[in-house]
Order: sequence, then structure tokens, then C-alpha cells
Amino acid sequence: MSRSLHIHLVAICGTGMGALAVMLKSLGHRVTGSDENVYPPMSTVLSEQRIPVAEGFSAANLDPPPDLVVIGNAVSRGNPEAEAVLDRKIRYASMPETLKSFFLWDRRPVVVAGTHGKTTTTAMLAWVLTEAGLDPGYIVGGVPIGWQTGARLGSGDLFILEGDEYDSAFFDKRAKFLHYLPDTVIINNVEFDHADIYDSIDEIALSFRRLVNIIPENGLLIGPEDDERVQALASHAYCAVHTMGMSPGARWSARNVSFDPGGTSFDLYELDEHRARLSTCQLGDHNVRNALAVVAAARHYGVSWPDLTRGLASFPGVQRRLEVRGEVHGITVYDDFAHHPTAVEATLDALRKAAPDRRTWAVFEPRSATTIRRNFQDAYATAFDQADHVLIAPVYLPEKAPHGDRFSVEELVAELRERGVDAEAPGSVEKIVTRLAGQAAPGDRIVFMSNGGFGGIHEKTLKRLKRLERGRAAKPG
Repeated sequence: MSRSLHIHLVAICGTGMGALAVMLKSLGHRVTGSDENVYPPMSTVLSEQRIPVAEGFSAANLDPPPDLVVIGNAVSRGNPEAEAVLDRKIRYASMPETLKSFFLWDRRPVVVAGTHGKTTTTAMLAWVLTEAGLDPGYIVGGVPIGWQTGARLGSGDLFILEGDEYDSAFFDKRAKFLHYLPDTVIINNVEFDHADIYDSIDEIALSFRRLVNIIPENGLLIGPEDDERVQALASHAYCAVHTMGMSPGARWSARNVSFDPGGTSFDLYELDEHRARLSTCQLGDHNVRNALAVVAAARHYGVSWPDLTRGLASFPGVQRRLEVRGEVHGITVYDDFAHHPTAVEATLDALRKAAPDRRTWAVFEPRSATTIRRNFQDAYATAFDQADHVLIAPVYLPEKAPHGDRFSVEELVAELRERGVDAEAPGSVEKIVTRLAGQAAPGDRIVFMSNGGFGGIHEKTLKRLKRLERGRAAKPG
């Protein structure tokens, strides 16, 4: 595939699809795409990369026919472009299949998988290896802060990938990560998610089992020592296994962990030997675990301790992962991707440990395919315990959940109040913004949690707070 191709991506603005588009253009191909309801950061990335994106889906977007059409997993039968591809027999492929064909056969892929923490761990590892001079390729399901995109071709032999267990396309129901030819696999955790395609935790575990089964004998599996599902998977591995965690029983362990508003520090032990005191500006126990996985992989590929220490300390984080969007009148506004109960709990626990004397407003939008169902209705009742105030937004597109299996905001608010949590459901983004503008005080933290755009609530809140601040400043005396 050395000649330049015209490659069109359907649903290009997904984080993985957008990153793939950037990678394909870096090979010299002409890349176009189409999508609807686009929003940053990916729409901004594609614009900056001068990749044209047609608004909406139409068969006309395939005139003249591209050499290859990459169909995102958000696309279903009935999509005009998918139908045109099938009718006209235009060559097509899924996103992970395209990644494998164009980028992975001649590299050593490191696949970062798990229900939570994939994006941050992938970005952190790519950052550390880049800072150490290994020049890896990478594709991250998000945009690292300070980088233009979450994708880069690189000249080294390593290629770092975020390995998603979600299916590949409507014509390929395998998990994406099964395409990625792993040399090393990190599995951060295994929990139930993606209720739209998996019926049980056992089905999810089977996908991870298949991933472990394709790691070569000279490869490496890295996973938490205290996760029973991951250790059960590791027992079937044909390769070496490195455990990590907070207990001395792990090969890579973090001890004497300390938290402050600027980040997290810990003593790193390999088996029982102290190796370094490491620091990261990322908050929370979950990011300590992410850092341990990065340490295990980086050391496996020969990164020195000074380079590793410096790389972890300088990693700036990823957009939408507890990202500070602004501070007004002493009120800090965060944007976070948390939508699974475990992730919500981890985010709020991280903020509490970093600054326990500051009030936290947790503003949550039930939006993901699993969240809009009742799978975690009860689990969310305890996920918000570390928040001082909880505001629950309306369910996003509730009609996408089967009738009788829809998440109830009213039930969650009632359950939270029974636990003594100050919770309410204002009913709209505008009402939430009004509530925050009227009640948040200097020193407070507002964290918005959603896996989507959340109606632009971050900027709307910051603008309202700035307007109030100007009004206070204008008052005499």
C-alpha cells in the first residue's frame, strides 16, 4: 500500500477514528470524513490537521468512490454511506482492521486494555517513551494536554495503542483489541460495561481471555495483583506476567503514597527492593495504578530510572480526564470522562484526598449506552459518597435504552438523599448552570462527569461565573 490512497472515514469524529485519520494522513494518504453532531476536542483536531469533514451522512460523500472506506463502530445498517458502500462494492474495513493493516505488522504493539484507565495509561506510557527518546508510534482515545493530537506515526519499533473491548463494526463484532497484534498487554481492570453489546461480565471476560491468548511467548502481560478477574486471565497466559498494585505482594508496588492538590507521590518497589520516589501531577489512587503499569512496561523496554522519573513527573494528563477547564472567583471547574460507577467514585475520591477541606460539586450526565440502562442503578447510589453536592442531569436520549430498562434519575436522587447526600435533579443544563452560579462559593470544585459533550455545560458555567464576578467587582464599596 505504498501508493497514495483516498481514504474516507464514516463517523470520523470519534476519538479513535479521528486519531486514525491523522495517522493515515501522516502516511501521505488523502483523508476525508463525515459525521454529525461533532464537538471538541476531535472536531478541533481534524480542522487543525486540515482533514475535511462533511456534516451529516450522505451517499454523495462517496462520489467519486474512495479507494477505502473505514466504517466506525458507531455506524449501523441504514446509514446512507454504509448502504452505498455495500451497494457499490466499495472496499471497506473497520477502524481496528485498518490500524493493523497500515501500521502494526512491522511494529511491536503495546496494547493498554481494561474497563477503566485505558486512555490515561496509554497517553502516560506514550509520553514517557517519547521523553525517553524511543520515538514510539501511538494512538490514544483522547488528546493528551499539550499535544496537537492523540496519534503519531513515530520512527521507533514500539506502537502504543488504547485497546478497547467494544466491538469493531456492524460487520465485525469482535472486540477491537483482538486486531492489534500485541507484544505487551496491560489490563488495568475488568468490570461490566457496554451493556448494548455484552449481556454479562462473563462475555466481557471472554473477550479479554481471547486477547491474552494472542500474546506471544516472548511477550508480557501486566495487570493488578488484587483484581481476581485479571489474575484469572493471567493464569491462562503463555507469556511472562508482571503484577502491580498497592500491596507488597505485587512485583511492582507503590508504598507511602501522598496526595496534595498538585499531584501524587509514592515510593516504588520492585519486589522488595526500593527503586525510586516517583511523582505525577495526576490525582488519585487510580492514577498511581496507571503509573505502576507504565513503570512495568517502560522498564521492560529498557527505559532508565532517570528518564522514567522525569517522564512521569512531566506528564500533563489528557483532555477530559479530570481536566481543569478554568477557575473563576476561586471556584475550579473540571471536566471528566467518568460515567461508570467505579470511575465516578475514583474521580471524587481523588479530589477529596488531594484537598479534603474543599467542597466538591459532582454534576453527572447519564449518557453512555450502559449508563442509560438500569445495570448500575444501585451502584451509583454509593459512587457519590465523596461529593458534598450532587446534581444529576437528565438521561441523554433515554429512548435508546429498551423500554422498562431505563435509568431513573429520580430513583438515584432519592437513594442518594436516603444516604444523606445532598442531591437533586434540576431538569436541564441551563437549570444546573443557574444552580451552580447561585450556590457555588470560592474554594469549591465543580466536576462535570459525562462521556459526551454535556450540552457545553463547562463553558456555560464558566461564562456565568465570570459574569457574576464582573458584577461583584462593579459594585461600589
